[in-house]
Amino acid sequence: MKMRFYLLLSCAAVVLLVPDGDMRADQVAAIHLAAAALAQSAANGGMRTWTDSTGKYKIEAELVDCQEGEVRLKKVGGQIISVPSSRLSAADQKLIQEMLAGKSTPGGAPPDVASWVGADAVIELTAGAKTRGKIVAADDQSISLNATVGSRSYLRKYPLDRIRAVTIGGKREVLNERAAGDATPRQGAGTDTAPGGDTRRTSAQVSALIDQLGSTPPDWWDSVPLSYPQTLDLSWPQPAPEGWNNQKNVGQYVWDVINPNPGKWKEGVRLMHHLLNVNENQPQTRLLVMTELGRMYHDLLQDYARAAFWWRKAGVDQGDQTRSGVHLAECYWRLGNKQMAVDLLRKLPPTFAMIKLWADLGETQYALRMAEANTRGEAADVAYLYAGDACRVAGQHRKALEYYEKLLTMPATGKTAKRIEQYQQRARASAEAIRLFDLLELRRVPDGTYRASSPAYAGVLHVAVTVQGGRIESVEITEHQEKQFYSALTDTTRKIIEKQSVKGIDATSSATITSEAIINATAKALSAGMM
Repeated sequence: MKMRFYLLLSCAAVVLLVPDGDMRADQVAAIHLAAAALAQSAANGGMRTWTDSTGKYKIEAELVDCQEGEVRLKKVGGQIISVPSSRLSAADQKLIQEMLAGKSTPGGAPPDVASWVGADAVIELTAGAKTRGKIVAADDQSISLNATVGSRSYLRKYPLDRIRAVTIGGKREVLNERAAGDATPRQGAGTDTAPGGDTRRTSAQVSALIDQLGSTPPDWWDSVPLSYPQTLDLSWPQPAPEGWNNQKNVGQYVWDVINPNPGKWKEGVRLMHHLLNVNENQPQTRLLVMTELGRMYHDLLQDYARAAFWWRKAGVDQGDQTRSGVHLAECYWRLGNKQMAVDLLRKLPPTFAMIKLWADLGETQYALRMAEANTRGEAADVAYLYAGDACRVAGQHRKALEYYEKLLTMPATGKTAKRIEQYQQRARASAEAIRLFDLLELRRVPDGTYRASSPAYAGVLHVAVTVQGGRIESVEITEHQEKQFYSALTDTTRKIIEKQSVKGIDATSSATITSEAIINATAKALSAGMM
């Protein structure tokens, strides 16, 4: 445990103010849960000397925030450290309590900002998030807000240059005119690329954005009730008791009720946050909940910053959880830093899910090398399909057809016969769509609505595609039998409309089969209408 402890300190740059000694298991677990929540945050200012409970250790730093018994301090050099509040001196603990109660205000604050101290406010961040609470401190560098979520209070410090507007008593004061998503500057040419031409960010900026959004409730929070069956066992025992009961087992409730119902996705997120509070003294259950929170924010809501925040809290960035690790790497890329994604992928054990992400990152040759390495084993069918999909995303259609053809000529025998048949069906549909890609000319499709279908995961998926003036106006899913489709139904159709094409559309992670079916059906519908 001590070796693991020091590894976490090394990887996450967490520094304790206490000397090495005997620590309880729950204290070590608390450090583990906090280790990945680091980020660069507020501008320098408010420096003071902090002292540990023994009086032996002192440090010059400013308070960043205090959450669930963890105090984060920013040192002079910019490094952020995490310290259990119980390890601080009595005077420092009292200061933090006063800040949470709204009694302490730094001196010298400009009058227009200082006058907000003590007021209930809504802070709009330049990244698009909103948070409500009481302003407990303000100066020409930052505003500190005490927000209550559920039964817990959170003290957050926001640099002024990250605040778009502050609303107090119905009056909205705009501090920065930047649009949502432009909180950080773009890097110069030749730096890491982000998907769809989105903002490029340095690793420090990505981490800051993750921490900024992840540590605050989403803007929809207050409008979504905490709702779940009262029969649900909130202790979430592992493994689940025998027998399937989605009104008692949390995992089964999520699978049967939350995942297939978009109207309940946000309720699912609220439930997970509630489970964190209920299981505050159960480190292993909290790790499970944090991992699931990451999955929900990623798969269901495509909130990549909050997904990354909770996965990092669960230690996924240490390379211990391959599936979640691949999706965390995707978050880094979608937030604007390809190199962070690459670095994490290289830490993880190889898996087929990596092939898709390598292809999405534009590293097609690396993706194909991974696939080729598995074409001579018992999973050759999977390798050929992933290789074909990688080539399709890269626009290498002839090569994609070659891989699909290799899969289609495989004999479907042995214990993997059913899987091979399913993958052959997918390859056949994708090959058909590719042949249509090369023939499709949108300008030759008259105005109207065109319908087609393609096999998905649970059955046939039907689409209706409306074209007007040589443009794709809408792609509607008219019928499907999918259950675990996540965001594929909205994400894939949005990408097709934005790109005005079915070529080069990357399938939605965790719902790849559903996403591919939408792309293939759309290609068939458009081709059928072409004159």
